[in-house]
Amino acid sequence: MSQDNPLCGAPRIHGELLKLGINVSQATVSKYMVRDRKPPSQSWRTFLKNHAHDIVSIDFFTVPTATFRVLFVFLVFLKDRREVIHFNVTDSPSAFWIGQQIVQALPWDTTPRYLLRNRDRKYGEEFIHRIESMGMKEVLISAQSPWQNPYVGRIIGSIRQ
Repeated sequence: MSQDNPLCGAPRIHGELLKLGINVSQATVSKYMVRDRKPPSQSWRTFLKNHAHDIVSIDFFTVPTATFRVLFVFLVFLKDRREVIHFNVTDSPSAFWIGQQIVQALPWDTTPRYLLRNRDRKYGEEFIHRIESMGMKEVLISAQSPWQNPYVGRIIGSIRQ
């Protein structure tokens, strides 16, 4: 029954068996249900550990000025060496400008495999095409999950202090 109805759990199958006159406990049904044999995927922390040498992270943070303007600081961070390899400041970041910063930060012979970034709207189609042309794969962190990009978050916190 569990193979034919993969969405049915032990309570439902137990109820159906009782309707058929088969008296067996729900724990027994649960014990003998066919499980999905798919191996579990790696966790986020495991991904970061396994691919640290192939990951570069990018992020923005804002800096208010004495004249009440807001500047955007762009960081490029290497995971394996835990160092900021490039930064630049602008008052209006665009997808083209961000793409240029990536090209300046990462020479063609040292391009990593993965680019870790948040889901900010600043990264437009032009930026995405630039990343793909460099042979990198974008890895987007979940919305409102700064723990998925911990090193850049810590660097930004240290700079702000």
